[in-house]
Formats: sequence, structure tokens, C-alpha cells
Amino acid sequence: MKISKIVLENYRNIENLTAEFDDVNIIWGENAQGKTNLTEAIYLFTGAHSFRGNKDKELIMFGKNRSRLYLEFYGNNREQNAEIEIEKRKKVKLNGIAKKSATALGDEIKTVIFSPVHLSMVKDGPSERRKFIDSALCQLKSNYRNLLKNYNKALEQRNYILKNSESLHQTEATLEIWDMSLAKSGAKIIYQRMKYIEALAPYLKDIFKGLSGGSEEIELKYIGATEFTDDINDIENKLYDTLRTHIKTDIINHTTTKGPHRDDIEILINSKSVKLYGSQGQQRSCVLAMKLAEASLLKEKTGIEPVALLDDVMSELDEKRQDYILNHIKNLQVFITCCDKETILRLKKGKTFHIENGKIVP
Repeated sequence: MKISKIVLENYRNIENLTAEFDDVNIIWGENAQGKTNLTEAIYLFTGAHSFRGNKDKELIMFGKNRSRLYLEFYGNNREQNAEIEIEKRKKVKLNGIAKKSATALGDEIKTVIFSPVHLSMVKDGPSERRKFIDSALCQLKSNYRNLLKNYNKALEQRNYILKNSESLHQTEATLEIWDMSLAKSGAKIIYQRMKYIEALAPYLKDIFKGLSGGSEEIELKYIGATEFTDDINDIENKLYDTLRTHIKTDIINHTTTKGPHRDDIEILINSKSVKLYGSQGQQRSCVLAMKLAEASLLKEKTGIEPVALLDDVMSELDEKRQDYILNHIKNLQVFITCCDKETILRLKKGKTFHIENGKIVP
């Protein structure tokens, strides 16, 4: 897919803005001028909430009652348009037809987003790395979201019992049905995650090779409560046994200490932990490579080319890595925000937009 045009009215610090785009688009300017606001507006057309965690009413320009966003794009072999109006609640149209929910836009418009907040994938705990895998799988597998929902419902019930247990014998018997349910749905989650990492690997390695000039190799490893095989029945049996053998520990902690909700994805460069040993530039490169690999795999599996939104991606990257981002990302429309005017001089093809006080200026 490709975005050709956007029109924004009363969106954050942008009162009126119209822009027409190319394959590669650099949005540059000083901090707090509206660069991220523009990429955020594009991201909203996926049907998701803001990646900055803001409520809808906070997206409306101060002193205004409503905000309007309009997008023209090419997708599913035809020209299309979408509109979002934010007032007391969000109203959405696709090709002029009103939709019940903004999530309906996600079937037509797909993006991958890199923002500095996503560096938590490397720097913070395992929940952010699980979120990356689970979010990607939700776009690829129609039933994966329900799978997570079912697992979390069973987990909630099991934790409730653990918090209110009176005796070990009674708790062990009561938990058995929930352990069976958790093992069944949990095994499917673990299996899907492992398969996703396996499918992502060739794209990830190739992109990271380009970013590092071939000097570094990246690897993702799934870290669970035990060693898992490719056999989903074996995963289910091992997960069930793990849950049963840790009941005493779980009673002491009043929570379920093992399962896919506690698993991790280790990120390695040249066989060393990026979290422990990686530089700022290496950590940023890892997250960027994972996001771009996600886009490539999404294209392979769905036939849809997502748009890459790269917010403040150039910081802490050397010139070689910046050049790769500017000139060597293929088969994706790219939007890049940056502060450094010198960056745009290295762009070999594409368009640049200078943002100042919410306006595009010469």
C-alpha cells in the first residue's frame, strides 16, 4: 500500500496541513514543532490508539472542539480514502462509508511504527518484548487475539484461587482444571511465538546485516520455563507439568509464576545480550531491524505492504546506518522524522518536509 495525501485540521499543534507523499519522506525540524504529530496522525488510520498513549480528546488542538484527519491511499489494488473525526468520540469513514469502529480501518491500512518509546523492548523487562511478538501475531493471525484473551481469563481465575487459598491440598485439586486450560491455550501461544521468531529470522538477519555493514549478526531466542520443541502436544504436556510442580511457589507468591505470560525473547548481537552489552546505537538498531523485519514478514504473509513510520530514528546511529535507512529500505513506503538538517542532504530520492509551528515551510 502507499499513502498519497493527508489533510489535518486542528490536530494537536497542527491547525491546517496538507501534504502529498513519495516513497521516501523525511519530516524534519526542531523539537516540539509537529513532526511526530504528523506520523502519529498517519498511525491512527490503522485503527489503533496513539502510540504515545494519549486519550482521543487530547489529540484535539487546544481551544478547538473537533479535529479532522483525511487520508488518500492506494491499497488492495485501488485508490481509497479514509476520514477520522475526533470530537466527543471518534467517528470513522472508509471510502465515504461510516464505520462502527476505527478498527475497521486496520483491514485496509497497515503500518509498523518505530518510536523512542519502543527502545523499552531492549532496555526494560520481558513484557515489552512479548508485546512486540503478540502485536505482530495479532495482525497475522485472526484468532491469536482470542487465544490471548482465553489464556488471560484462565490465568485470572487461577490467580484468584491462589490469592484466596486456604490449604495446599484443596488448592492443588481446585487448580487442576485451570492448569489444564492454561496448558492448552498457553501451548498454542508459545508455539505461535516460536514459529513467528523462526519466520522473522531471515528478514531480521538480512536487515541487520545491512544496518551494520555486515559486521554484526542478530539473533532472537525464545526463553520459556523449560526447553520447548516444535511439537505442540509436547509443549502442552511440559507446560502442564511445570504449572503443577510450581503450585507451592505460586501459593507463596499468590500468583502464577510460570507460563507464556512470564516468558521472554532474548535479543543477541554476535551471541551477546544486547540489553547487557549493547551500545545505544546497537540497541536502537536492534529495535529498528525488528520493526522492519516485521513489515517484511507481514507483506509475505498477507500480500499487503505496510507503511514504515520511523520517528526520531536517526539519533545515536552512525552515518553508515543512517545511509541504510535513507537509501536502502526496499519495497516499503517510509516516513522518517529527524531534527538534523544535514540528514536530508544524504537522501538520494524522495521528498522532504520542513515542519515549523505545525506548518510545512520552505
